[in-house]
Amino acid sequence: MSDLEKFRTETRAWLEENCPPSMRTPMPEDESCWGGRNATYKNPDTKIWLDRMAARGWTAPAWPKEYGGGGLDKAQAQVLQQELSRIRARPPLQSFGIWMLGPALLEFASEEQKKRFLPPIVRGEIRWCQGYSEPGAGSDLAGLQTKAEDKGDHYLVNGSKIWTSYGNYADWIFCLVRTDPKAPKHKGISFLLFDMTTPGASTRPIKLISGASVFTQTFFEDVKVPKDQLVGPLNEGWTIAKALLQHERNMIAGIGGSNMPGGSGQRSPSVAAKRYAGEIDGRIADPALRLDIARHNMNSRAFAITGQRMADELKAGAPPGPASSMFKYYGTEQNKRKYELLLQAMGTAALGWEGEGFQEHELGITREWLRSKGNSIEGGTSEVQLNVIAKNVLRLPD
Repeated sequence: MSDLEKFRTETRAWLEENCPPSMRTPMPEDESCWGGRNATYKNPDTKIWLDRMAARGWTAPAWPKEYGGGGLDKAQAQVLQQELSRIRARPPLQSFGIWMLGPALLEFASEEQKKRFLPPIVRGEIRWCQGYSEPGAGSDLAGLQTKAEDKGDHYLVNGSKIWTSYGNYADWIFCLVRTDPKAPKHKGISFLLFDMTTPGASTRPIKLISGASVFTQTFFEDVKVPKDQLVGPLNEGWTIAKALLQHERNMIAGIGGSNMPGGSGQRSPSVAAKRYAGEIDGRIADPALRLDIARHNMNSRAFAITGQRMADELKAGAPPGPASSMFKYYGTEQNKRKYELLLQAMGTAALGWEGEGFQEHELGITREWLRSKGNSIEGGTSEVQLNVIAKNVLRLPD
């Protein structure tokens, strides 16, 4: 037996013993695990599953062990994901710290900062939010005006951010601030980390057309930030910002892939079409709808395989590049097409906003369809991604 086969056998046995049965079922939204110091757990097994995976570093399996990660190589990390998928295990932790901030800290933070922040991220002890976009600096992010003034032993932060995902639930924020207002706009920007309970920091929810309120506007009024929470050199935060954006775009692109482990078939266009359009000999009865869904499923599968190849390259040490814009663009467009197909398949049954008269699996589809429209705006608009692709991939002239 090879070392990798032995690792698979041991991993499979450990998961069978340690993954609670309820963590192998479709995950309701109110049971998703974001961690943080104020986290509550509707299902006690959620916390058990988090703690067991975190103790092995498997919430961030490819991160170095010295920072709390699993220390797995590329092949081992792939085996772990395959075994989690095999038992349809729920993700033990959803975390902007793991998806975005952690990779940036591994690349740019000091050793002291890595040891301070990365292990709590792995354990789900800190819930992070992202302070990038501003009311006057969205797609033109480098035009940000939130400022941090040097006050000797600390920075004094004033300004506001907008579209801060889950800002009202976050413990800490990773934030872009202007530290040299006289420098060109891509210069003089720095990358700060600070606690959201610091006096002067506040949030206000932004209600979306879907009726949800996952975003906030975040305000800073004379927020004192210790200088040891500056990541990277002063005035060189734009380099970190760009690297983190590539990780964010990879994260957002993932919504366009095939169904994730623990996902529910209730949001599958194929399942919905058979339920509402009928089926003949196991196939969707409507041939036109069947063709559209088959095309969508093939695209999803191809996208997921290509995404896995890029993920393997990143684990092997390749830096994220402009391909992240290609994935972000395609993934969000693919996700929007998924919800268009769901509405097409379900017809009037998809109109269940709330209240009685609809089955549980019908409620929320219209909300999710509306929400999917925002995917092509957040993390850099589709237009911005196409510009990046044109310039950095296709090398088209300006």
